[in-house]
Amino acid sequence: MPSKPSNRRSLRVTAGVTGSLALAASLTACGGSASSADSKGGEKVVTVYSADGLKSDKGDGWYDKVFAEFTKKTGIEVKYVEGGSGEMVQRAVREKTNTQADVLITLPPFIQQADGKGLLQAYKPQGSEKVNGADKAADGKWTSVVNNYFGFVYNKKELAEAPKTWEELLDPKFKGKLQYSTPGVAGDGTAVLIKAMHDFGGKEQANEYLKKLQANNVGPSSSTSKLAPKTDKGELLVANGDVQMNFAQSKSMPNLGIWFPAKDGGKPTTFALPYAAGLVDKAPHTENGKKLLDFMLGEEAQKLVSEVGGGFPARTDVKPTDANAVELTKIMTGVEIFEPDWTDIDKNLTAYVDAWKSATGS
Repeated sequence: MPSKPSNRRSLRVTAGVTGSLALAASLTACGGSASSADSKGGEKVVTVYSADGLKSDKGDGWYDKVFAEFTKKTGIEVKYVEGGSGEMVQRAVREKTNTQADVLITLPPFIQQADGKGLLQAYKPQGSEKVNGADKAADGKWTSVVNNYFGFVYNKKELAEAPKTWEELLDPKFKGKLQYSTPGVAGDGTAVLIKAMHDFGGKEQANEYLKKLQANNVGPSSSTSKLAPKTDKGELLVANGDVQMNFAQSKSMPNLGIWFPAKDGGKPTTFALPYAAGLVDKAPHTENGKKLLDFMLGEEAQKLVSEVGGGFPARTDVKPTDANAVELTKIMTGVEIFEPDWTDIDKNLTAYVDAWKSATGS
């Protein structure tokens, strides 16, 4: 799944992602024209709060191209705010009495958390009927727009081959050379905890391992995407990430390799970690938010997910054959994919994170 471009910068706003990037003469329409205006206030603007990974500092990410084409076709300007999944949800919570965002895009379990906090309103975008049931809410509160999988990265120059097991990471050679983003703050960091709980057979067993791993861990990081550049440079040997982001980053980071830890004696595993989008409740530009969601799930935009973004299309009827798609298939070959109990994780996330903090002294 192609890339999650760029370093994750601290919260930033990018206004007016415009330009005439050629996606295709007719990216699936979002039912509007350049003369259309939102029903609330008539402003031709839509504000997106999103987890990092789909926008590139170089301007060549999936968001960059799709947002630019959306603006070109509708006249609606996209204002973009980026941060960790948990950060974005908390920001939306703080603004609940004065809503600023129209569309919220985060990784699980934070999209479920956003729904539980009453931040989302039901809307089933055009094309969402082609998204697997596990990748969308039955009530229409959120729908995946880009599929993705959790993973790790390693430095291919410093390590002859990727580690194979969690247990290998306890080797003293990784002391000060290993880092993972913070569970409860970063979506990919939370994924470390979820995968460890699955692979080791429960919360206690996972935290027993992660307590040992702390001897090698550099320390907390609210951002996952900034760990890949450190790994590419050799400052780190191993870090967490996700396939889409890291695949995209690897195009400009030649030492970056993707791998999936296994428990000693077991198979490498991962789970889907999609970018899930929801329409914000009481959004200032609800109609424009609907149009953008329709557009992102349009067939042509979905075809660009692997080619441009390094990810996997959310729509099952879109099957790209570009070089990135072929390479991504190879990366995922032989990896066992499990499905987390997101209902349980959403309900108990605070308790799981607190247990991790206690075990690791974080």
